[in-house]
Amino acid sequence: MLDPVLIAGFIALFVAVGGVFLAVNLLVGWLVRPRLPNTEKLEVYECGEPTIGSSFVQFDLRFYVVALLFIIFDVEVALFFPWATVFGKATQLADPTVVSVSADGQSLTPEVAGLFKELGLRKPVVPSFKPSPRQQADIDSNRGEKPARQAESEWAVQKSGRMLARTAFVDMSAFYVILLVGFAYVWYRGDLDWVRAVANQRADTSTGDM
Repeated sequence: MLDPVLIAGFIALFVAVGGVFLAVNLLVGWLVRPRLPNTEKLEVYECGEPTIGSSFVQFDLRFYVVALLFIIFDVEVALFFPWATVFGKATQLADPTVVSVSADGQSLTPEVAGLFKELGLRKPVVPSFKPSPRQQADIDSNRGEKPARQAESEWAVQKSGRMLARTAFVDMSAFYVILLVGFAYVWYRGDLDWVRAVANQRADTSTGDM
């Protein structure tokens, strides 16, 4: 384990190198860039659109609402990637075509042990599940020429993979439902309606005239 002082030194060195790199680029840009100020260059830049009015005009709140909704849902969608990683490794463990244990059924193969370590287990071992009589009959009928111990151990690994995949699927399904409910709520409130303010103003005007 690294010494805390050494870690702090690495962080300080990283910050210093990054600061020097940034300062050098800014200085070089300031020295070599052309200086030709004119009316067009000094105009307010708004995504390439022709500028209308002063730059000190207050932005419509709808711009910020759309931006915030995008950030919120974009960040939540990013949370799917860790789940997809876990789900993918779990399905690999549940794959019956994968050789998961040694011939004696006492230890995991390096590939499967690596999958368990990637899932967070420091010292992976063969899962201990006791099959029911019906499951034992299925194991015996499908094991072929494999030793009974190896077939039972592979079944245990596959069961652990199926359980993890099922848990991950339920967990992400609940998260996705909450995400859709939140999206439906803001849609129902009209927060995604770009002309909501104009529509409400017209409704209030028509009500007042009556």
